[in-house]
Amino acid sequence: MDIDHLYGKDLLKDSVLTRGSGGRVQRHELGAHNELSGTVHGATVQAGVVYGGVHIASEANLAGQTPWQLPPAGHMVDRSPELEALERHRARALREGRPILTAVSGLGGVGKTALALRWLHALRPHFPGGQLYGELGAQAAGGPTIPADVLGRFLRALGVPPQQVPSTLAERTAMYRSLTAGRRLVVLLDDAATAAQVRPLLPGIGNVAAVTSRSRLPGLTVDGCYPVHLESLAPEAAVELLDHTLSDGRVAAQPDEARTLVDLCAGLPLAVRVAGALLAARPQRRITTMVRSLAEEHDRLEALAIDGDHDVRAALDLSYRSLSPPAARLYRLLGLHPGPEFGTPVAAAALADKQSATELLETLHDASLLVDAGEERYRFHDLVRLHAATMAQEDESPEDRTRAARRIADHYLVSATRAEGIIDPQHRTMARDYGPGPLASARVGDDAETALDWLEQELPNLMAVIHQARSAGFPTIGWQLADALWPLFLRRKFYDDWRAAHEEGLAAATELGDTAAECRMLTSGGVGELGSGNHRRALEMFERAARLFSHRGDRLGQARTLNYQGLALQRLGQPSEAAELFRLAATELPACGDPRAGALARLNLADIALTTGQPEEAVRQGGVVRVELRNAGDTYNAARADTLLGLAYLALGRPDEAEAHFTSALTTLRNVTANYEIARAVEGLAEVAEQRGDTRAAQDHYHEAKALYSSVGRSRQAENTQSALRRLQTDPDETES
Repeated sequence: MDIDHLYGKDLLKDSVLTRGSGGRVQRHELGAHNELSGTVHGATVQAGVVYGGVHIASEANLAGQTPWQLPPAGHMVDRSPELEALERHRARALREGRPILTAVSGLGGVGKTALALRWLHALRPHFPGGQLYGELGAQAAGGPTIPADVLGRFLRALGVPPQQVPSTLAERTAMYRSLTAGRRLVVLLDDAATAAQVRPLLPGIGNVAAVTSRSRLPGLTVDGCYPVHLESLAPEAAVELLDHTLSDGRVAAQPDEARTLVDLCAGLPLAVRVAGALLAARPQRRITTMVRSLAEEHDRLEALAIDGDHDVRAALDLSYRSLSPPAARLYRLLGLHPGPEFGTPVAAAALADKQSATELLETLHDASLLVDAGEERYRFHDLVRLHAATMAQEDESPEDRTRAARRIADHYLVSATRAEGIIDPQHRTMARDYGPGPLASARVGDDAETALDWLEQELPNLMAVIHQARSAGFPTIGWQLADALWPLFLRRKFYDDWRAAHEEGLAAATELGDTAAECRMLTSGGVGELGSGNHRRALEMFERAARLFSHRGDRLGQARTLNYQGLALQRLGQPSEAAELFRLAATELPACGDPRAGALARLNLADIALTTGQPEEAVRQGGVVRVELRNAGDTYNAARADTLLGLAYLALGRPDEAEAHFTSALTTLRNVTANYEIARAVEGLAEVAEQRGDTRAAQDHYHEAKALYSSVGRSRQAENTQSALRRLQTDPDETES
């Protein structure tokens, strides 16, 4: 019966009610200072004016049991840094009197719950008040669990009789926080959907709450939550997890195969465990068999499944289905991206919608489907990339997939072509064939150095597009993108990529029957072969291009190959034959309308003069060429002429003039990070210092030149500078690093 029916509302004013033995309610008057007029036993409530029904329940009834609800903690590897960070957060929160709240986020199957359980179980001696576990069902088919339902279960676990559990969320939250205040318990809120779902379930002060979610829940971070985001396991830890799952010695017997297997699982703990469980069920099967079954990308997700239990694809499907339709579409289309990482312009190109790309990328990142790669760039976890590509196959039409892939490829082509024009305006850019658009260009910078940096950063993506172009149905992208990369390859000497790009570009041009494109791939690719030391291969490519130009009746193109063939012959130790071709090119090229290329042929003649012991002739030729190239706006090759002049003046024993030319060359070259050419000029300054007897300056320059040569794979030149350093050592016991 309600108290007000027993006493009347007015009689409850300035009173304390108690429930004595047998459940009998007693009323006690308060004195002038709110002191009880008599001894009180049992539960009490002080009332000013009470309206409505009042129920009295004893503390023993409301909190008469200690729940221990956490599931067991399984085996876990490689999470010591995260556990230590959680403990530091707990200690700091205790010192500062703040709530102890953390949120563990990450991809499905990455081990969020395992980490939270390991941490919370270890806290049991410090939190004897119990353990509460709430499954919040963010990925459940019926939708996330309602907080009021979770609170109802929590209150009953804490001893509240079912009939005394309040009906509203607000009342349940208030009772829950009252019962948990100071109790010293831990709460795990597993698989949360939103911060709003979590907030009513946070216990009172003095307790620990851990939240797991595939989303990052930034709203909780605003509330003072400590965020922990889990990535995949390192290879060594993934192998350890595989070994623990098998527990039969196969990992120790086949270490290389085990490493390959966990690499195919991309370090995702769920995938490693599934692969291990499948192998454990077949004790006679070698790890190599599982490696073969996972090697084909299009079957990998299906292979990483145990019927009715753990399934990597099912885990990713849950995250995918929780996305909004626009975010799900971007996820699918990014699955068509061939490279390792991407930024907002790529997303805008895939969607053909610049406005929404940034927001949707953040949505995918918050859902742990994208990894932050820094500088507003993202990447997929390998298995997520396969899943996104699978979703594109299943949920996008072939026409839409082709259009999106072409927009992505065109994005890289238009951006690389723009960078090419900034770096090397003199380069004869051939026509570009773009798709129907719209075209989305990246911000490649406004100067040569920034544009080169952009090309270098994007090189893995650019190479992936080149390799994909023919099979994707747009072979022109293959050779045109290789052509756009010319200034990067020329200045920063990525010889392996140089060769691969031009081999693929040549195959595409040949497939198209585009002779002009074939010639460009042969000449540009041949220059790369020269730089990497494949002089005979380079000469063959130049001669093939010359035949194609002749067949087309292209006199200018044929004249340009004279210069290239001369370079190959010079490297092959045939300076006389090379000089003859350079002289012919120096005459033919201006006559065909390309005086700049003619100046480069004379620069090559000057180099031959220098290497054959004619420094005066090198100075004469080089001085004229330097002026011509500067007048043509070709500052890069004018700087190369400065370096040659410096070397010629060194040979003539005129270090002051040599130093002036080397310094002039470096003023230009350092702005475009042309490491090989910078190294030549710096090595020249070292020789100047050595001629002057300045050993310390010479050593400093040789050290820099050695590092620069090494950075572009010029081992012979690096060893030459090392020899010079050994010669200059003043302390015989000192060794060079």
